[in-house]
Amino acid sequence: MESYTLKNVRIIDPSQKMDQVGDIRLEEGKIAAVGAGLPEAGQVIDCQGLAAAPGLVDMHVHLRDPGQTHKEDLFSACRAAAAGGVTSLLAMPNTSPAMDSPELVRELLARAQGADARVYTSACVTKGLNGQVCGDFAALREAGAIALSDDGRPVGDPRCLLAGLKAAQELGMTFAAHCEVPELAQGGLMNEGETSRRLGVKGIPAAAEDCGVAREIAAAASIGAPVHICHVSTRGAVALIRDAKARGVQVTAETCPHYLLLTDSALESMDADFRMNPPLGSEADRQALIEGLADGTLDAISTDHAPHTPEEKADFFTAPNGSIGMETSLAAVLTALGDRLSLLEIIRKMSSNPAKILGIPGGSLEVGSPADLVVFDPERKWRVDPETLHGKSRNTPFKGMELRGKVLMTFCRGRKVFGQ
Repeated sequence: MESYTLKNVRIIDPSQKMDQVGDIRLEEGKIAAVGAGLPEAGQVIDCQGLAAAPGLVDMHVHLRDPGQTHKEDLFSACRAAAAGGVTSLLAMPNTSPAMDSPELVRELLARAQGADARVYTSACVTKGLNGQVCGDFAALREAGAIALSDDGRPVGDPRCLLAGLKAAQELGMTFAAHCEVPELAQGGLMNEGETSRRLGVKGIPAAAEDCGVAREIAAAASIGAPVHICHVSTRGAVALIRDAKARGVQVTAETCPHYLLLTDSALESMDADFRMNPPLGSEADRQALIEGLADGTLDAISTDHAPHTPEEKADFFTAPNGSIGMETSLAAVLTALGDRLSLLEIIRKMSSNPAKILGIPGGSLEVGSPADLVVFDPERKWRVDPETLHGKSRNTPFKGMELRGKVLMTFCRGRKVFGQ
């Protein structure tokens, strides 16, 4: 296994409250040394003017594998991850077939061993994501699943919701909740607001998410179990989570880069690449999300990476929801939050906190930690060209945008998986 010495790099490590220039040595897949003036060993890389941080941990990714690998597969997704500085990802279970059996979990994890990022998976709360029949949680955990979720939809039967929350707590898993009232969202294509009314497009009211968040929080609080709220997009949801934390509820939450950089005004173009679920919200929602990250209400930033083909996204009215995001996540967040959150806090939200919530290795550059790290130029500006991205799909909402912050190298398990 190759060894590396990164010289003169700005070391950003929230786990050690470290923001200083120094050197990092990688040996045998581990962080071997961190400090100033380290003796050079292995391949020496001068990182003057660059920053190094623990590899990003994306806790919300749709691999489309198995069953929809024309959109993405675990290897293409991990190539995109590596290009974005993501070294660990959590796969959502709405695959074809759904990730509801130990056999499927074991098969995916076995294939992922050779990928360019560490792949973890969630398993379904309910069989076939039908919302009605609980899965065999203990067997899914034994097979290697680290989380439970029916992501893509809420858990239909409240009895399965409570059973899943309790099982996740007992088995040391993360319960990741897709919060939505389907009856309120049904038929909506974007956020209900000024833009939807002007376009004459049926909207989704904020209440669809807000009521779903309130339900999950109440369920978790009633049994004293932790719950993680996925892809928060509304100011109402932020307020509910803030209140729940103040009351001592064990709730964590994530939002996504597109909600921090874009609003529903982007849909004026009637371009389905800007359609996702939950939908892009108002400017007031965007500001509330930024405030929620700044004050600790929102713990993490994930991508909800959701690949679709150009053909599927061609028609605004019939296209499926979702956008890709791993390769652009760090740059989009630096662009959106660089003037509000410190680099240390941004990496905390994108690496250290997600690793802690999931209970997985990562999120630290301490000596002995896995040699999973990203090297980037926090100031370099670049324009997003969908045709140069590393995954299979091109449905990025940041196409043509100039972003600030460029990933230059990514190391996973001590191996350079991206960069020259």
